[in-house]
Amino acid sequence: MRLIALFKATALELAVLACHLVLYPTGIAPERRPGPAGRRATGRPPVVLLHGFIDNRSVFVLLRRSLARHGRKHLESLNYSPLTCDLRVAAELLGRHVEDICARTGHHEVDVVGHSLGGLIARYYVQRLGGDRRVRILVTLGTPHAGTTVAPLAGAHPLVRQMRPGSTVLRELSEPAPRCRTRFVSFWSDLDRIMVPVETARLDHPDLIVQNIRVTGIGHLALPVHPAVAAEVRQVLESDEPTAGTVDSVSVA
Repeated sequence: MRLIALFKATALELAVLACHLVLYPTGIAPERRPGPAGRRATGRPPVVLLHGFIDNRSVFVLLRRSLARHGRKHLESLNYSPLTCDLRVAAELLGRHVEDICARTGHHEVDVVGHSLGGLIARYYVQRLGGDRRVRILVTLGTPHAGTTVAPLAGAHPLVRQMRPGSTVLRELSEPAPRCRTRFVSFWSDLDRIMVPVETARLDHPDLIVQNIRVTGIGHLALPVHPAVAAEVRQVLESDEPTAGTVDSVSVA
């Protein structure tokens, strides 16, 4: 049965990759930032979408559409340069982007959804750069919270090295964070071939408010586009009640 599930997940990954390659050029240019500064805050907090390694905002086309269709009015994607060599630099860029959004919308907080490396960048901003005062909920999709050992030769890139187990960045993130106010929700898939081992995408930290949601039947690339995951993400962002401790939820695929 697992072989059948793996075959189906691989076929879906290839289909998602093909579609994403077609859409990729549409996400290269930075997103235009709508709205005048000093706006009065209305509705739910803005949602910031942050892509993974060597990717861009086009990966969130379907998730963004799903969130907008269900009432999220303010959605923004951030592209960081593929030439970025330090996760900390990308985290600082995210911080400036969040401050700009808050200034333009009048909201004091935002929600962030990060895929893969994007989730790790957002987590660094929250834990190490004071971003917990701005980020209400951080949702991560297939993020290597404990480091991934996939594709050893890719370690030539500095960002990939920072995603390895035991890296300086991951050691910083493992340090105490007793007053962190952000709620973390981590989606991890049992068929994610980029997260090695797959459990590395679980977030386990004694000081953080964390919910881990196990996804079955899909791989890494499908996480930001699968409708069942999108439905779960919407439910998380609509919830105002934090989950105490670490909870494994039922699968969504």
